[in-house]
Amino acid sequence: MWECKMTVSNMQDYVTIIVADQLFGIPVLEVHDVLRGLKLTKVPLAPVEVAGVLNLRGRIVTAIDLRKRLRLPQLENYENGLSIVVEHNGEPYSLMIDDVGEVLSLDKNELQPTPVTLNACWKDISGGIYRLENELLVILQIERLLDITANSTIAA
Repeated sequence: MWECKMTVSNMQDYVTIIVADQLFGIPVLEVHDVLRGLKLTKVPLAPVEVAGVLNLRGRIVTAIDLRKRLRLPQLENYENGLSIVVEHNGEPYSLMIDDVGEVLSLDKNELQPTPVTLNACWKDISGGIYRLENELLVILQIERLLDITANSTIAA
């Protein structure tokens, strides 16, 4: 009788992040830094999702407000907020989040397709979901998440 055994090669590690009480996952190998207390410089006429830029060890990093990107309610005060730094097309991006959770090792075979009932904005950036014990973990596809030109409007 054939038995499917879980092996290390079937596992994927995700850094979990929380934005507006929703749990998201980013592949751990895509996360470069976790930052706190951002000092942002606004960018005139940038898409609304671009909160500004910051200097990280001599590199200019674009800060993306995930609440705006995911069309979630805004926080009144973000001064103690966290940020996850990822890289896309050779450029660093800081993803502004509410909190960072733990690193989860999950079986790739348990990744389920994005449900059709998921918010349309989220479907575009989701790589699937994991059903955890008490909640859903939406896996973010960084390349789609950072394609803000296709889905954004210019700030006034």
